Amino acid sequence: MDYSSPRKPAEGVVAMVDHVLDLAATWTAWDGRPTHADDRVHTPHKAIRRVADHLLDHLAELEARLVGEEPLPDHWHASASTSRADLAPFTREDLDEARSRLTRLARIWANRLDTLTEDQLDDSPGEGWSFRQLAEHLEGSTYYADAVGKLT
Repeated sequence: MDYSSPRKPAEGVVAMVDHVLDLAATWTAWDGRPTHADDRVHTPHKAIRRVADHLLDHLAELEARLVGEEPLPDHWHASASTSRADLAPFTREDLDEARSRLTRLARIWANRLDTLTEDQLDDSPGEGWSFRQLAEHLEGSTYYADAVGKLT
């Protein structure tokens, strides 16, 4: 690894989405049985929902803090809740939708993060993690997809 040029925060977010979509490409083979990890139920639809919600929630936080607003509190049911929609078969069309949704969200994140200075990334306005830390935190969103795993 070349430590003289550390990875930009945007690269981690994009890599996370690429990893999730790589796994999701196998989920059309899902047999309808949820997986269980850490006292939670996991399904393909739920994994995509959680990754998208996570990206959206922290993007709203970042944007609010940049303009001096208090971020809105989230009211997601998160991974504790499994909806009927989460249990639906995961089709090729669902995969296409996931690719469009998550790829766009990753690009929005990358475009925003790439406009921020190093100081803004590390000394971010408002309460909470720095924007660099937010991006690093988002990399952990692979958890939801990894819980479902590669199915073929």
